[in-house]
Amino acid sequence: MRKPATAPPVPAESDAFARTAPPRSDWGTLAKLLPYLWTYRWRVGAALVFMLAAKGANVSVPLLLKELVDALAFKPGDVAAVLVVPAGLLVAYGLLRLSTTVFTELRELIFAKATEGTARSISLQVFRHLHALSLRFHLERQTGGMTRDIERGTRAVHSLISYSLYSIFPTLVEVGMVLTLLAVKFDAAFAWITVAALVAYIIFTVTVTEWRTKFRRQMNEIDSTAHTRAIDSLLNYETVKYFNNEEFEARRYDENLERLRRAALKSQSTLSLLNTGQQLIIAAALVAMLWRATEGVVDGRLTLGDLVMINAFMIQLYIPLNFLGVMYREIKQALTDLDKMFGLMERHREVDDAPGAPTLQVRAGHVRFDHVSFAYDPARPILHDLSFEIPPGRTVAVVGPSGAGKSTLARLLFRFYDVSGGAIMIDGQDIRQVTQASLRAAIGIVPQDTVLFNDTVEYNIAYGRPGATREQVEAAAKAAHIHDFIAATPRGYDTMVGERGLKLSGGEKQRVAIARTLLKNPAILIFDEATSALDSANERAIQAELKSVSQGKTALVIAHRLSTVVDAHEIIVLEAGRMVERGAHAELLARGGAYARMWRLQQSGGDAS
Repeated sequence: MRKPATAPPVPAESDAFARTAPPRSDWGTLAKLLPYLWTYRWRVGAALVFMLAAKGANVSVPLLLKELVDALAFKPGDVAAVLVVPAGLLVAYGLLRLSTTVFTELRELIFAKATEGTARSISLQVFRHLHALSLRFHLERQTGGMTRDIERGTRAVHSLISYSLYSIFPTLVEVGMVLTLLAVKFDAAFAWITVAALVAYIIFTVTVTEWRTKFRRQMNEIDSTAHTRAIDSLLNYETVKYFNNEEFEARRYDENLERLRRAALKSQSTLSLLNTGQQLIIAAALVAMLWRATEGVVDGRLTLGDLVMINAFMIQLYIPLNFLGVMYREIKQALTDLDKMFGLMERHREVDDAPGAPTLQVRAGHVRFDHVSFAYDPARPILHDLSFEIPPGRTVAVVGPSGAGKSTLARLLFRFYDVSGGAIMIDGQDIRQVTQASLRAAIGIVPQDTVLFNDTVEYNIAYGRPGATREQVEAAAKAAHIHDFIAATPRGYDTMVGERGLKLSGGEKQRVAIARTLLKNPAILIFDEATSALDSANERAIQAELKSVSQGKTALVIAHRLSTVVDAHEIIVLEAGRMVERGAHAELLARGGAYARMWRLQQSGGDAS
């Protein structure tokens, strides 16, 4: 038989994961965000209209205030002057103040859907992509740090939109309006003082904030490390207790908290420097503006209302500018956090569907391993030129010592990894040429190490077929011999199993896994040490049930305990990734080879591994 062509090498996700990709530019990050916002372009446009209306009303307030002050320029006791004070100005002043708030709230109300929708779309895409990455990535990831990156990235979407659309852009619009009014209504010196102060303020803020960014980034890295270690320690709670290492874990966590404290103090001291410098620039500009305005009033070029108006303009401008440092820092940090989340979306998929891949068509369930070779690491091959078939409706068992490559066969059949050489075929279809979703829908597995969701027993069994009825769930539980145990608990199928199923024993978890697979009812079954956590009585009961449900299905049984595979149609013996024997139980015993030696060791109470 001709060997199929070896698949081209694929860059491993582990390599991509180990390397730190250079951060993209801020504009590059924004360019990645814009397509999501473009979906809500009409809302963006409406929000901008309301924002301009709000700023127009806001700028009109000092103008109206000038007219009001000038209209009140009468001598004390002049009752007639009081009576002619235009009441319309007072009403208009109140309406302008109210309209500023109304337009601002309308802007936020209109754009809330765009903000939340964008955050939802990005978060969902990251979540889908992480599930699409191969097993290699998930074995090497740091869960705590990665979840922090996703949390910060989601918050970054809100921060970017909030600070840019709600703060930076409106402030720039208002500055433009005020500068135009100052230059047109008075002499250009007022505009130049304002421009000079703004330029000095922005240069100082950007320079110091850029310098401070490294301290904030350092804080985030230390925070992620501390979070990762805390999560890892809590997930391995029992191991910590077994070795009495609570204090050791607390010391490790405290070391990171101390580093975080020092970084936070350094960040705070630089923030104080930034705030002080900003206030110095603002104070100098205000003094210069008011000095010139006061001179104008004394010389008769300006009215008292003009002085009040100029002062009101300066207050309206510098209050938002007061927060420019905070806004700029938050925008920079948001761009950094968003870039990290986009980086997760750009992780290379080691295993991906071929373009235009069709769905797997399972007719009989014939499985063939054709000259399969595989290595997790090129320097350490696991499987060597392995060929065998599992005919439809037959059970083939694979046995061998630990490290022989038995469980790797299940991972390759599920296409968690692609083979390095050869091919795996189902009903004549190379599994690399069909969609992964259709492939995995056709295969069910009872793994050696069962990890359950922190939810109810019913949820965990029904996970094999989402949407299954309670009756179907109970039927699967009965077939797996766990129904009586579930029914005897106070909450029955609504019993919570705890984090990773820790409230259940190993045997109970495994029977839930068996029930889940039975409920899925796939054409091809894999049992990877499916009864390893069960006692002898339960093992015999479930073995009989597994034999019954395997009737008419293609089954691959991966086992260390040889007593569980004696009824298999064919037994394959692996050693160091190579097939050394194959045949039925009686035939292999009669041959007196590797299988017979393993059988004698296990029957005498020894271990073949």
